[in-house]
Amino acid sequence: MTVRLAGDLVTCYLFSFRLSYSGKAVHRVFASCGQEAFFEGHVHALRTLGGVPRTKVRYDNLKAAVARVLGQSRGRVEADRWIAFRSHFGIESFYCRPGIEGAHEKGGVEGMIGYFRRNHFVPVPEVSSLAELNGMVEQWDRQDDARRIGSRPKTVAEYFALEQPLLMPLPAEPFETGRLFTPRSTATDRSRSAPTDTRSRSG
Repeated sequence: MTVRLAGDLVTCYLFSFRLSYSGKAVHRVFASCGQEAFFEGHVHALRTLGGVPRTKVRYDNLKAAVARVLGQSRGRVEADRWIAFRSHFGIESFYCRPGIEGAHEKGGVEGMIGYFRRNHFVPVPEVSSLAELNGMVEQWDRQDDARRIGSRPKTVAEYFALEQPLLMPLPAEPFETGRLFTPRSTATDRSRSAPTDTRSRSG
């Protein structure tokens, strides 16, 4: 999606996490669509929701989570750090089938993303920073809690009030969403190699 950031038109990436029962959704905008942004989007969403879904969470076959799709089946070789991340939070993943066959399986979240873009990113937002934009996104999420989805008799917030107590508690320890790199010494570098904490942050 396009945003006017500090006067320039730039492409940003929208993370969306949606609960199926209530339709409660949490969004976050990032400068990249890398794995670190994927993790940070989850951390923000789960903290906002106040817990972790007990049922399976549906995912498309995005590279941040899936290293390899095993044919047309639901079998996946998951990325190592994604396995560590979802295990830390107790997330049970469910992958949609690739191609047209899996289109109907992800209709809820894709419909939510379309609604969010049409209602909040048209016209193009003008902001000075991603922090400012994400502050607006949080406000839009709160506003959307008051809406009714389709012909449902209650609002998103009313359904979420029933769903929230059923979520699993968040883990006590945080998960480091950045990556740790250890440089190796070369023939010309006689100093000992020490671990370097290089955290790549998005957003």
